[in-house]
Amino acid sequence: MTCPRVRAAGTFVPMDLLTVARADDLSELLERISVRSVVYCRSDLGAPWGFRVDGSAAAKFHLVLSGQAMLTVDGPGQTAVELTAGDLVLLAHGSGHLVQDRGDSPAPPLADILADRSPERLTYGGDGPRTSLLCGGFMLASGLPDDPLGLLPPLLVFGPAAAGSARRWVEPVFALLRDEAAADAPGAMAVLAKMADVFLTEIVRGYLSGLDALAAAVPPATGGDPSVGAAIALLRAQPGALWTVADLARKVGLSRTALAVRFRDTVGEPPMSYLSRVRLGQAAGYLSTTDKTVGQIARLVGYESEASLSKAFRRAFGLPPGEYRRQQGAARGVRATPL
Repeated sequence: MTCPRVRAAGTFVPMDLLTVARADDLSELLERISVRSVVYCRSDLGAPWGFRVDGSAAAKFHLVLSGQAMLTVDGPGQTAVELTAGDLVLLAHGSGHLVQDRGDSPAPPLADILADRSPERLTYGGDGPRTSLLCGGFMLASGLPDDPLGLLPPLLVFGPAAAGSARRWVEPVFALLRDEAAADAPGAMAVLAKMADVFLTEIVRGYLSGLDALAAAVPPATGGDPSVGAAIALLRAQPGALWTVADLARKVGLSRTALAVRFRDTVGEPPMSYLSRVRLGQAAGYLSTTDKTVGQIARLVGYESEASLSKAFRRAFGLPPGEYRRQQGAARGVRATPL
């Protein structure tokens, strides 16, 4: 089946927006994921224009209703993405970023721009070509035992190039969003937020359902043990670190023996065994959703070399990383480049 496309760092690839049918508990959990969004402002911007959004814990999105824009995310290399009408950007980790008509346009803080203007109909910038944006924040309502936002990459860009059955809902919903944003009907911001929920929900579910190793990525229940919970959070957040049980124990304020015993009793396996599953799960996600080389992925998830990752991956998945990537690419393809 042909399917919509997602772009990260300016490259389009196909994305299956419909949750992959799998008769297991994970599929049921993914089906229950939904988005609750809020629209901060709808903007009519004339070139030259630009604004900055500071980093925060809140997940953010921008939808380009018309025109074009450039989004630059804070961080190493300052990832820049060119956007056109219909593109929806998700910044799940709340990363700070600039949005401009071009890279050298002034970009004061958005909060300062909104200080003396109405967010319901923000007009800003010069007399050049116009761009219309819908900007907001979102959170996930989900049956997953942990916040699924932590499983998303820092940047996802969903493009409008949909085909097949998905086009039947992508194009009409986008048209409704564009028409509602152009109107001045009462309650428009609330209506826009509800329609944005549709796009956001399908992107999130599509990305997560594309990770065959998601079950390994979802953290286990901790049984109310805060030290074990802190250890799990550290391993998930920093899988590429050179962890030892002793290092991990020091971080969570336990002795090496106490952590090893409590971790096994709570999780059902030793800390380093759990770390291996997390690393391989993340490696599978990178293989499914990026074009990074196996060597690059090995370094990201904590393996010394491509060979060491390949050996562990084959043992866990029954096939080498390259073959796994080819098989996944035949079925789905979200592109999401970690910052």
